[in-house]
Amino acid sequence: MKIVYLIAGTYNSGGMERVLANKSNYLVAQGHDIIIVTTDQRGRNSFFPLDKRIACYDLGINYEENNGKSFFNKAIHYPFKQWKHKKRLAELLRSLHADVVVSMFCNDVSILPRMKDGSKKVLEVHFSRFKRLQYGRKGLWRLADEWRNANDKQMVSRFDRFVVLTEEDEAYWGNIPNMMVIPNARTYAFERPAALNSKVVMAVGRYDYQKGFERLIDAWAKVCSKVNGWKLEIIGDGSLRQNMMRQIEENGLGNNIILKKLSADQMKDAYLNASVFALSSRYEGLPMVLLEAQAAGLPIVSFDCKCGPRDVVTDGIDGFLVEEGDIDALADALLRVMQDDVLRLRMGKSAYEQSDRYEESVVMKKWTDLFAGMMK
Repeated sequence: MKIVYLIAGTYNSGGMERVLANKSNYLVAQGHDIIIVTTDQRGRNSFFPLDKRIACYDLGINYEENNGKSFFNKAIHYPFKQWKHKKRLAELLRSLHADVVVSMFCNDVSILPRMKDGSKKVLEVHFSRFKRLQYGRKGLWRLADEWRNANDKQMVSRFDRFVVLTEEDEAYWGNIPNMMVIPNARTYAFERPAALNSKVVMAVGRYDYQKGFERLIDAWAKVCSKVNGWKLEIIGDGSLRQNMMRQIEENGLGNNIILKKLSADQMKDAYLNASVFALSSRYEGLPMVLLEAQAAGLPIVSFDCKCGPRDVVTDGIDGFLVEEGDIDALADALLRVMQDDVLRLRMGKSAYEQSDRYEESVVMKKWTDLFAGMMK
């Protein structure tokens, strides 16, 4: 079967890019013909390794050139880029003769269903139903976000299949006949769980608004006054690095918080060297980092944001879920796990056992069954 994936780029270290790399590598190893089409790659290498048998095309649309620009800048340039995108994508798909084309809910989402190339069209969403409203933008941007949020439900119904990551998110979308739930698969399988004897709390993600690390730093300031020797490692990078460093310095936390950049092949050891995992996001889809932390047997302390944590973590069993945005509650939950060795080990054991739900072959069978069913 020939399967085409559409995404903005594969050069980022985000969860969606990791999921696509894992999925594509698995499918090509099973004998499928896999093609990845990007719009904003600009000659950059894929952050996560891709099998050499996977063909990659970039359409050179470069939507990201207008990121961070004014509302009017985007209003002027976006229609032309959409026209160019539609023209180039249509030409490529006609030449590829794919069986299935999968959109990762990027800038192709409004144009793909109208492509008459003979393929089945699948849309998979890696964020929650209400993500567009969670940016916290004001003015014209807010109006645009509300319009796009309302329009999303109509757009997703145009695809042959619409795939969401969690049962929680499925409920938010409502009654859509073409919708189904397929979670992400965990990236790693650990032969043994983490020992949980280090004094390290770990967090992972881009340093941006979504991940809410400034809230985690505020919580850690409260934690540090009650424990000794523990460190918080925030692994990642991004536009808010300088802001985070300034916040750490202003709170006198330079000896207690470490900002780390790690390559993909260093992440497995990082999980095994931690004792607790923290997630402070404002919104998610189904966080890969939670699946990875759970697979490593780490107790998880997380904001109960939309969407994902509620599907992964059973509160009080393999971690704690606290109200989104409640920094005091996040600090208290971290302290409970950090200070109680018996609780931490019990939660870690439960997390390790629960992670089999997201084993790669289990999840990928759902995808291959979906694709095969569409061909009948």
